[in-house]
Amino acid sequence: MTIRVLIADDQMMVREGFSVLLNAMPDIEVVGEAVNGREAVAKVRELAPDVVLMDIRMPELNGIEATREIVAADGTARVLVLTTFDLDEYVYQALRAGASGFLLKDASARQLADGVRVVASGEALLAPSVTRRLITEFSKLTEQPRAFSGAHAAYGDLTERETEVLVLIAQGLSNAEIAERLVVAESTIKTHVSRILVKLGLRDRTQAAVFAYEARLVTPG
Repeated sequence: MTIRVLIADDQMMVREGFSVLLNAMPDIEVVGEAVNGREAVAKVRELAPDVVLMDIRMPELNGIEATREIVAADGTARVLVLTTFDLDEYVYQALRAGASGFLLKDASARQLADGVRVVASGEALLAPSVTRRLITEFSKLTEQPRAFSGAHAAYGDLTERETEVLVLIAQGLSNAEIAERLVVAESTIKTHVSRILVKLGLRDRTQAAVFAYEARLVTPG
């Protein structure tokens, strides 16, 4: 299946460059572009993309608020945040708003395409070391998001194995890597992940990773 992508960035050269790179991939199609967050929200409703490449600093409506609106209104579109720096306080806010990961603007064509594929598949595009730095540096600067309001109350519902899987998710491991670490089938891990998200009332693995850090199940290092 072809992955449908919307590019939201106020810089024309960025939009055009990413469009050329992604449209060269046989399994990816750029279906639209947006020059600000407000237009991005409107085009998600109009075009129903699978992935939104979202710049953070845009006029009219920034990428954080646009991400929040897209996630709240749409159950399928995944947001991949674009940033110039790998340590940006706005990236962390975007993750908490519901973004599925982030990608540096100087990423190679292969990294860009792979990032789109990872996010489209429902995985989180989060380098473990960068995730720890983001959460350590900026968790005190933002308020607890509403999406997590019931999560702490449900934390006690997790089994010991589910808690173990949650910690490994926060460390950036894929389902296959977690399965190898725990010596179980990958399908078993997928079941655990699904149950964790349901019990904690979270949308995806990215929110699960952020929750694990904020609940101090994982100590940033």
